[in-house]
Amino acid sequence: MMNNMAPSKRNGPGPNGGKPARQKAAVGARSRTRAQSVAAARTTVTEGLSSAQLRRVVIEGVRPEVDEGRYPGKAALGTNVLVEADVYADGHDKLAADLLYRREDESGWTRVPMEELVNDRWRARFPAAQMTSYVFTIEGWVDHFGSWQRDLAKKVDAEQDVSLELLVGAKLIEDGLQFASEKDARLLREVAAKLVAKTAVETRVKTGLDQELGARMRSAVDMRPATRYQRELKVKVDPARAGFSAWYEMFPRSASPEPNRAGTFHDVGARLSYVAGMGFDVLYLPPIHPIGKTKRKGANNAVTAKTGDRGSPWAIGSELGGHKSIDPSLGSLDDFRGLVQEARRLGIDVAMDVAFQCSPDHPYVREHPEWFRLRPDGSVQYAENPPKKYEDIYPFSFDTPAWESLWHELLSIFTFWMEQGVRIFRVDNPHTKPFTFWEWLIARLHEIDPGVILLSEAFTRPKIMYHLAKLGFTQSYTYFAWRPDKQGLTEYFTELTQTPVADFFRPNAWPNTPDILTEQMQRGGRPVFVSRLVLAATLSSNYGIYGPPFELMEREPREPGSEEYLRSEKYEQRHWDIERKDSLRELIALVNKARRENPALQSNAGLQFHHIDNPQLIAYSKQTEDANNVVICIVNLDPAYTQSGILWLPIKEWGISLDEPYQVHDLLSDARYTWQGPSNFVQLNPNVIPAHVLRLRRRVGQSGWEFE
Repeated sequence: MMNNMAPSKRNGPGPNGGKPARQKAAVGARSRTRAQSVAAARTTVTEGLSSAQLRRVVIEGVRPEVDEGRYPGKAALGTNVLVEADVYADGHDKLAADLLYRREDESGWTRVPMEELVNDRWRARFPAAQMTSYVFTIEGWVDHFGSWQRDLAKKVDAEQDVSLELLVGAKLIEDGLQFASEKDARLLREVAAKLVAKTAVETRVKTGLDQELGARMRSAVDMRPATRYQRELKVKVDPARAGFSAWYEMFPRSASPEPNRAGTFHDVGARLSYVAGMGFDVLYLPPIHPIGKTKRKGANNAVTAKTGDRGSPWAIGSELGGHKSIDPSLGSLDDFRGLVQEARRLGIDVAMDVAFQCSPDHPYVREHPEWFRLRPDGSVQYAENPPKKYEDIYPFSFDTPAWESLWHELLSIFTFWMEQGVRIFRVDNPHTKPFTFWEWLIARLHEIDPGVILLSEAFTRPKIMYHLAKLGFTQSYTYFAWRPDKQGLTEYFTELTQTPVADFFRPNAWPNTPDILTEQMQRGGRPVFVSRLVLAATLSSNYGIYGPPFELMEREPREPGSEEYLRSEKYEQRHWDIERKDSLRELIALVNKARRENPALQSNAGLQFHHIDNPQLIAYSKQTEDANNVVICIVNLDPAYTQSGILWLPIKEWGISLDEPYQVHDLLSDARYTWQGPSNFVQLNPNVIPAHVLRLRRRVGQSGWEFE
């Protein structure tokens, strides 16, 4: 833009190039100011170069990291927490990275060197040694000495003169002495002297390439230019049973050995050896509270109950009490405590059902009407899912102005049963209660006892199921029951075990529940019960069955197209002949024995699916971190016909050469097969047994087969 203003007479032409002396002085002052600013800027940039600019390493893609650290990852006591990240930088320098971890109540970090994998991915582990929360982060830096060792080796291989390179290495060591411990500094100083000594080049090269020297130099690094990940992340360590468990669900009122007598806690206690004998370590009991009479449901969910109908245990509460009371027909509170203690003696934890809903007869309805939704006519709104009506159940209104007193009362239900010795809870329909409530409640529970385990029964949309897990639910039901085919199972369990979902979501796979009798199980007979058992127990480290209907292969639906059982235990007392000859009891025991004796089946981290050229056969393996325990599972998904195919296995990953024979031992049939190479023939007859659970073994000397 042109300046059209006329020059002022006071500032007219003068000496020194036509500028007045005063103006020249001002220009000079501005010039000096500009020069000083540039110099100051250069100084600032230079100072910044010593810290920020030299941080060349980028760290991203960290796992486990749940919603940018908003929620903790999950681990089980006694396992190792796997941490991975992308660590990279410009250029071709060699990098180094450390995993830093500490207990939440500690201040100092423990460092673990990270292992470089492929494509800039790095990995390390730390032990989940205590049931608490751990904090971790990652630090990466340019490994100048490692780069020097790598390049020295290349030049030696190329038969180049490396005398100057040896001097460079000595200088790198000397520069690092100020950061090393006194002991390391003394040893490193000796090494630097050897690199410049008047000895043979070959001797000095051998000294410089020593791997122990490279490891020792990790302690002699200026860490100021290192990059530390922008967040400190958390992992919550839960009890060991959170990561590995086998659940057995049973209705106490159906536990009587006599057909016409209602079961009691004493009957459940007498059946504990049966449950333990099959290898289960969690006994889950549906609600054990008094059952309401108003609008009680009859057999097969009939709207009107007949005389003698027991009603649904989920219609909680009567004049005899509510969520902190026991149905007197089952026994007393002392009887229940005795059952919990006897179960624990046999290695079984009793899990209780927590259903936050009431029958119309529950004391809460009379004492706290403000906790329920009232209709315009003054009546309480019952539960419904139009056109279905559940008039025997009143849901709590979490929108009530009295929400604070409601929340604290619901928390007290958990703490009451914790005082009776219960530490595992199956939570009914948590997705119908506010997320904020669960986050608050679970945090309070874990403050009281970090060993509490909560199983989320939320058969709903995936994002909601996942969010509940992030909020603190320890385990979660899954869609496993509705994944009948190879593609569905492969895709689903890949998502659950090999994506970031695995950082916070622990699947608990159930082939059946009192609410779920899938069409596949209704029609497939014994082969489907066996195949679904093996799939649930080996694809997931946590699984459960609803028994005795499962082992007795109960499969008649209430009506065609329904997933409800005919004569469902949800509405009536049943009698089960658990000694029936065709029971799956012994096979279930074999499956659970295989799980207990093979650490590979006690985690989901090592799950891999393998190619087998038959869509009716699914094949996968699980292995421990060190690959010393590998279990291969092949399941025939066709309940009617024998299926065969060629199975391909990654034997090189397991340290087996192509010409080396190896043995697979079937843990269900006790058969043993000698295989060689990555591809082998498999055939499964569903009418014999539709699955292989094969433990991989290698020959050890002349003594026999085992995996090294």
